[in-house]
Amino acid sequence: METGNNTRRISSFFLLGFSENPHLQLLIFALFLSMYMVTVFGNLLIIMAIITQSHLHSPMYFFLANLSFVDICFTSTTIPKMLVNIHTQSKTITYVHCISQMCVFLVFGELDNFLLAVMAYDRYVAICHPLYYTVIVNHRLCILLLLLSWDVSILHALLQSLMVLQLTFCGDVKIPHFFCELNQLSQLTCSDNFPSHLIMNLIPVMLGAISLSGILYSYFKIVSSIRSISSVQGKHKAFSTCASHLSIVSLFYSTGIGVYISSAVVQSSHFAARVSVMYTVIIPMLNPFIYSLRNKDVKRALERLLEGKL
Repeated sequence: METGNNTRRISSFFLLGFSENPHLQLLIFALFLSMYMVTVFGNLLIIMAIITQSHLHSPMYFFLANLSFVDICFTSTTIPKMLVNIHTQSKTITYVHCISQMCVFLVFGELDNFLLAVMAYDRYVAICHPLYYTVIVNHRLCILLLLLSWDVSILHALLQSLMVLQLTFCGDVKIPHFFCELNQLSQLTCSDNFPSHLIMNLIPVMLGAISLSGILYSYFKIVSSIRSISSVQGKHKAFSTCASHLSIVSLFYSTGIGVYISSAVVQSSHFAARVSVMYTVIIPMLNPFIYSLRNKDVKRALERLLEGKL
């Protein structure tokens, strides 16, 4: 006897979104369209400022430009499809599109994770080994770290996608989310394959733990180095170079961990969708503001860019 429909027989899923109340759809559409436009425009400004301003051609801003690009792609993976569904009053997403969306989302989600770790390493070398900074963090190493981040992220996303393709789904293919999220898809399956489910949940935790451990170690060494600086001005200057990055790291990991813990504790059909907005939409939107307001070089570059001074 078959335990469920095979994945090949499923042509589409249904994304339930945030609410099934039709009166809220216009408000949700306007709110997320506004946040999406701010995210894209703000991160594009950061990228253009770094490219056009020669004094920002350094490893720190090279990684920041890549982080802004990844944030644009990360948000573009989910929000446009949600806006189209609201506009067309359709909750359907095809099976192929759903798996593709999940795969691309995992790629850029892990890239965010790895780039934050790479940027922490960059700040560690700059503060703890300033005399050797240009020798250690050279152009070749920057490209190598970026390519390594891309390779691991893509391999992880492909592995997870292949595992999902092997799953058998039951009759109910309603996803209480605004995009095809890995955990939500795994909950719809009626496949009793414990090793696959264990790997699907364990690998993201391991990758996140590795990156977070690297960040914590880097900041432990940074704090130790700053404490050894005698002058207050010197301590403030050293700390100011990593204040923006530390703010993003705190937001990204605290909300990411909070989402997974709260989703496991609170059983609500739309709860996971609501809390995941923080790290999928809000943080990518806040990144340009945090870096422009707390970084004088970026703020000055953006002012020159908006004034048309290249």
